[in-house]
Amino acid sequence: MPRVAKRKDHPLSMRLPEGDIAVIDRAAGLRGRSRTDFVRDAAVRAAEEAIMEQALIRMSPGGFAAFMTAVSAPGRPIRGMVEMFGRKPPWKRKAGAR
Repeated sequence: MPRVAKRKDHPLSMRLPEGDIAVIDRAAGLRGRSRTDFVRDAAVRAAEEAIMEQALIRMSPGGFAAFMTAVSAPGRPIRGMVEMFGRKPPWKRKAGAR
C-alpha cells in the first residue's frame, strides 16, 4: 500500500484593510518576494522575538562571572568606526570630497 505524504502546509487566513495590503504588497515587491512569503517571514520573525523575550537564560556561576567581567570591561575602539565618525556627513562635504 503506497504511503501518503503528510501535508506540511497549514492554511492561515486573515482579513486586512486595503491600506495594510497595499503596504505589505509594496514592501514585498521591494524585497522581490511574494505577499505570502513576506507575511510568513515577518510573522515568524515577530513570533521568535516574542518567544526570546520570555526565554530564561541559565548559566553556571563561573559563566555568569565571566559574562559580568566581559560586559563590565571598558570598551575598545574599533578603527573603522572611529574613522567613520571622524568623517563629515555627506550633506556637509564639498562635491567630490570624501
